[in-house]
Amino acid sequence: MTTTTRIVLASRPKGEPTPENFRTETAEIGPVDNGDVLLQTLYLSLDPYMRGRMNDAKSYADPVEIGQPMVGGTVSRVVESAHPNLAEGDIVLGYGGWQTYSIEPGKSLVGLDGFPAPLPAALGVLGMPGFTAYAGLLTIGQPKPAETVVVAAATGPVGSAVGQIAKIKGARAVGIAGGEKKVEALRELGFDAAIDHRAPDFDEQLAAATPDGIDVYFENVGGKVWEAVLARMNEFGRVPVCGLVSGYNATSLPEGPNRVPQLMGLVLQRSLTLRGFIQREFVDQLPQFRAEMGKWVADGQVKYHEDVVDGLDSAVPAFIGMLRGDNFGKVVVKVAD
Repeated sequence: MTTTTRIVLASRPKGEPTPENFRTETAEIGPVDNGDVLLQTLYLSLDPYMRGRMNDAKSYADPVEIGQPMVGGTVSRVVESAHPNLAEGDIVLGYGGWQTYSIEPGKSLVGLDGFPAPLPAALGVLGMPGFTAYAGLLTIGQPKPAETVVVAAATGPVGSAVGQIAKIKGARAVGIAGGEKKVEALRELGFDAAIDHRAPDFDEQLAAATPDGIDVYFENVGGKVWEAVLARMNEFGRVPVCGLVSGYNATSLPEGPNRVPQLMGLVLQRSLTLRGFIQREFVDQLPQFRAEMGKWVADGQVKYHEDVVDGLDSAVPAFIGMLRGDNFGKVVVKVAD
């Protein structure tokens, strides 16, 4: 038996999560048998989708149960193995959640020995967020040379990859972020234009940055950004929808007039395509993604930022801050060396 320290869901949040919604505890796990593997967590990924898992509501995945560890992708070291293809010391990508040790089926793990970048990248640009950007943009958005691609939360792990992949495909990339520091980072990443959504003249800046309209909008924010973008969508525009982080902490519908008729009217008039997706739908593209994105990262065509915090006890404040937009780049918790 092994003792793990874990952060569990103590209560379901109403609105923005608070530290009281989480509880840290220790538990005994084991034994390891029947193809399972005991893992020590090295790095834990923090992602916006986790907020939805805290709700007891129907979604594309089951909610976290009260008293159970928060879910999350992990890079881990094999401590003990009952799987024929994994040995002590192997480094793997799994889904161990917010805890120091976990037991997972060996068949569900991806080996990272010989990984071509620092290990946290397996949770970011070369992991689920990077794959979300790659599959959503290229399969649904299908940017063409000289078209305009807009993405919000553009310094995040998904948004920054979307903009850079769009550039590789010959499109114009317009990034939207919060604050001058993030806007400047987008310029350094090679975006053709960068806009601060907090600016009082945001709508005017968006119009100036998209003089020929918008062909592809990669949606992961919603709210006022979506309202401004919608008005500038071109005929036959495409909108891959992978998240709506601006509303994840909402406790009621937004105030103001019902905008659904306006939305549906523009969808009809401009022949728009809005397509929600979960990256697991495109799992058959993973080998191609790993090959292409690995090359783009290696040769510097795709750059990335990581926001690494130390210690499992940093996970809760880092998660709450991420939902507020305090992070800069992919949020990763370093749990152990």
